[in-house]
Amino acid sequence: MKSKKLSRSGLLLTITVGLFLLMYISGMLIFSDKGFAKPQMFLNLFISNAGLIVISCGLTLVMITGGIDISVGSVTALVCTVSAFMMENMGLSAVTALIASLIIGLLFGLVQGYLVSYLEIQPFIITLAGMFFARGMTAVVSTEMISIKNELFLKWAKAKIVLPFGYTNNKGVYIESYIYPTVIVALLTVVLVALMLKYTRFGRSLYAIGGNAQSAVMMGLNVRRDKFRAYVLDGFLTGLGGFLFCLNSCAGFVEQAKGLEMDAISAAVIGGTLLTGGVGGVVGTLFGVLIKGTIASLITTQGTLSSWWVRIALSALLCFFIVLQAVIGSVSAKKHGARLA
Repeated sequence: MKSKKLSRSGLLLTITVGLFLLMYISGMLIFSDKGFAKPQMFLNLFISNAGLIVISCGLTLVMITGGIDISVGSVTALVCTVSAFMMENMGLSAVTALIASLIIGLLFGLVQGYLVSYLEIQPFIITLAGMFFARGMTAVVSTEMISIKNELFLKWAKAKIVLPFGYTNNKGVYIESYIYPTVIVALLTVVLVALMLKYTRFGRSLYAIGGNAQSAVMMGLNVRRDKFRAYVLDGFLTGLGGFLFCLNSCAGFVEQAKGLEMDAISAAVIGGTLLTGGVGGVVGTLFGVLIKGTIASLITTQGTLSSWWVRIALSALLCFFIVLQAVIGSVSAKKHGARLA
């Protein structure tokens, strides 16, 4: 059973990585005159989506258990607005805002995780309530956009890490390539979560729970505790990702991050995480986010299409991968049945 799931996961990841390479190389060929082939264009995918990468990693964990969290977009808006309010209206430090962001994420993870795992309420219903509650609390904090001018926060947001490669523009001027610290945090999160899923008892138990919760109980796993921990970790990563999102926008407002939960879910599904649980990984989720970013970059570079085409293309890809997962699952089930016969 384990090898079957691993092979399915590997196949889905291969398709995702291949699709990303195909899309990005096509963009480099088609829009080479508009700078799409420059190294910084690729690095901008990570810069613009650092917060989404971290949030999607947390969502991947709960999806592996067979759960879902649709509150992450609203929690992100709450984190950004609270951070902005604390720094600009209360005169608190950026460090305090960061701690508050992590606490907000943890509180949502604790409450939602307890209700889902111990009271066995449907995760969609719980996180839907969490989505409305977080968005409402964002409006309570402030209905106006708060621009962040805190010196330390802006220093974090604008701290460039220059890389040892670049390119020469048309005027013969050498342009250095760079990333921000948010990218380092995002990639480090992917590595740590990937190692946890592969090498720790907790990570392996999440796959067992998503594959078959009753079998996991019979194996001696504490299903409620591990599912609860998954939601707590998801909440923590949402708080962290929300703060990274805030570092990118340097503002907080009530309409912020609308639809972010769909972006995160789409990234996880496109990256090979099954909606039914038991299969998935954050490396695939990372490429799912990069695919979303590539679509946005292609449409922006093209220049004449509406930004809504990003949602349209992402929705089409999401449907494609859901159907693909169903087909692969059906084929695997038939092969398994044939072997038993």
